[in-house]
Amino acid sequence: MKRKRKNIVDDAEFSGFHARLTVYSSGGPFLDGYILSIIAIALIQIRPQLHLNTTWSGLIGASALIGIFIGGFMGYVTDKFGRQLMYTIDFIVLIVASILQVWVQTGWELFIIRLILGISVGADYPIATSLLAEFSPKKQRGLMLGVTLIAYYIGSTVAYIVGQVMLNIGPNAWRWILASSAIPAVILVLLRMGTPESPRWLLQKGRKTEAEKVLKQVYGPTASLQDIVMPDGSTGKTSYFTLFMPGYLKRTLYVGLFYMAAVAPLFAMLTFGPEMLASYHLFEGASGYGAAIISALFLIGCIPALFLVNRMGRRMLIIVSFTGMTVGVLILGLFPHGPLAMIFVGFVLYAIFSGGPNVMEWLAPNELFPTEVRGTAVGITTCISRFGAVIGTYLFPWGLENFGIGPTMLVAAAVTFGGLIVCVLLAPETTNKTLNAASQPESVSRRKSPAP
Repeated sequence: MKRKRKNIVDDAEFSGFHARLTVYSSGGPFLDGYILSIIAIALIQIRPQLHLNTTWSGLIGASALIGIFIGGFMGYVTDKFGRQLMYTIDFIVLIVASILQVWVQTGWELFIIRLILGISVGADYPIATSLLAEFSPKKQRGLMLGVTLIAYYIGSTVAYIVGQVMLNIGPNAWRWILASSAIPAVILVLLRMGTPESPRWLLQKGRKTEAEKVLKQVYGPTASLQDIVMPDGSTGKTSYFTLFMPGYLKRTLYVGLFYMAAVAPLFAMLTFGPEMLASYHLFEGASGYGAAIISALFLIGCIPALFLVNRMGRRMLIIVSFTGMTVGVLILGLFPHGPLAMIFVGFVLYAIFSGGPNVMEWLAPNELFPTEVRGTAVGITTCISRFGAVIGTYLFPWGLENFGIGPTMLVAAAVTFGGLIVCVLLAPETTNKTLNAASQPESVSRRKSPAP
């Protein structure tokens, strides 16, 4: 019997190239966490100086999220024109916008600049995660894409600490606090230079010679185009309509809705972490450090999920995770004035169990859609999620002011429970499948299944 040829891309050993690409691709999530969290500290000084009311505080807190919603549509651009080119351009825009925050004088100016920051971050999600997924070996794909989410919480934690320390500079410290995001962005632009284009994307565009050159550069002289044969059912055409066609519509709804249910309460908590902790009378006078601790708990929750995503399986992991998250936030809503230990348990449960959805947020869309619409899928599902996150972040301070922390967190519990229902009804299983197999629509998979 003829021995099946080992696929050099899917079965590759984890290499230095994979490690570097994982770090570089994690830059967008790191800056996302940093930018969305640093505003929470800066608002302490911004509110009185720019005379912001609750409405404007909510708008500025949500501005970067609105930008991420818009930037998600750039997934279509990266599918049309390539991953590598946009991989650097988006961060250059982010650097300029970060620095411009030093000179803002009104709420409107700050809103617009942070909108641009969000667009840059949102554009990076489909660019970087698609590139990473298309180079990942199947056994390490969950780990590599999951690490990018850990970078988000590292960025968030660092932002709270940096912001709290920099507040001591003076009454205008907030300008330099906001501009500080330019520093990691500059470092990442320099690191990303020279990253190769995705050979899957090149092949899908008919650029076979370039694709084979990249394969040999990364995997060695024995690599060939046979290692990235396009999956059955692949059209080669980039179109938004593909995401809503039979076979993919269910996947689009699943990723978009569970993503939205996961981040809507989460981003509101991170953006207004100090106000939320003050409502629970925790870390008064040093709420930035308290928010950093909460963010660090979310980071810790991602670590076991990275290793369970293959052992437990994608579907079971996300269902169990949403169950634990719902219980945690429900405790925070039912016992707003309860014992400190009870409140801490609620935070810990929500943060630790958030690890499952966090790991799946970029793993799922990159696995469930083919190369020609992979970036588009990441972008569109990010847009769906950020729509909920914008609403949650905008309404969170309003809810605290008008209803208090208890009812506000009960609403968050209802949203999280909705995510659990979505996962039970729609979550597929793609554990241990190659990227080609995982991205095939159900109709193609059924046609290929042998008759009983």
